[in-house]
Amino acid sequence: MGRYILKRFVFMLVSMWVIVTACFILMNAVPGSPFTTAKMTPLVRKQLEQKYGLDKPLWQQYVTLLKNLLRGDLGISIRERGRSVNGIIASRFPVSLVLGTEALAFAVTTGLALGVIASLYRGKTLDYIAIIIAILGVSVPNFVVASVLQYVLGAKLKLLPIARWESPAHHILPAFALGLTTLATMARMMRSSMLEVINQDYVRTAKAKGLTPTQITWRHCIRNAILPVVTILGPLIAGITTGTLVVERMFGIPGLGRYFVDSIYNRDYPLIMGTTVFYSAILLLMTFLVDVAYGFIDPRIRLAKGRAD
Repeated sequence: MGRYILKRFVFMLVSMWVIVTACFILMNAVPGSPFTTAKMTPLVRKQLEQKYGLDKPLWQQYVTLLKNLLRGDLGISIRERGRSVNGIIASRFPVSLVLGTEALAFAVTTGLALGVIASLYRGKTLDYIAIIIAILGVSVPNFVVASVLQYVLGAKLKLLPIARWESPAHHILPAFALGLTTLATMARMMRSSMLEVINQDYVRTAKAKGLTPTQITWRHCIRNAILPVVTILGPLIAGITTGTLVVERMFGIPGLGRYFVDSIYNRDYPLIMGTTVFYSAILLLMTFLVDVAYGFIDPRIRLAKGRAD
């Protein structure tokens, strides 16, 4: 098990290096520079390129980038008036993290519950309701959900604030809009997995032993059915906690999503690289933790890894 964890950790580092290299190549493959504007004279442009090291050969820029990343230095933003990328992430990511955590908590708890209920009441009203919710959650974009929530619950009924990020009441609508797709995905996967587990021999054996339906569901069905759900949980956690541009903008939330997209439009190379590295690190870390969690959720996987080591 120890060798497996070490191997996965090495793969994670290699993947990060590949992402950084690919991002660097793509940034520099696009024609132009961050300082190509009609109002900027060639002399000023040259001075700015020297300031940010863009006048050096690409291989020197690449080596400098790797050295700075190893030190944890993501550089200075070009468009944000000299602000460091580390500072931008440190100031904006906590907001996205809070929103993502709230949306994730809502999506996971409700999605798993819907999936379990739908499988236990297959072909009945509760199953149809869960399926409709799952289809709507996957099919309807989150910006449409956000617009409907703002109009109905905010503008018409005046039950919740339409936008801004102040009191806990301001968190409800964006968390729901952001978490609905994840909720639907979790519900669909949990339902399918539960239906597969319910027909297994060990479940029939548990019924023959006289265990109650509640004991069978909790001890045998959910624990085995949740493994495929955990497979997608890592990327879902990374995506939902790092913020979504559309939801953050529609609700006026000062998160990190806006900087991630604006950096591309502005050709802000340090901010592009910094946010890409940050997002990728979270995604790879979540995937790594999910791989490690397999062995603790399912003993069969732990034993198989032990024999492989």
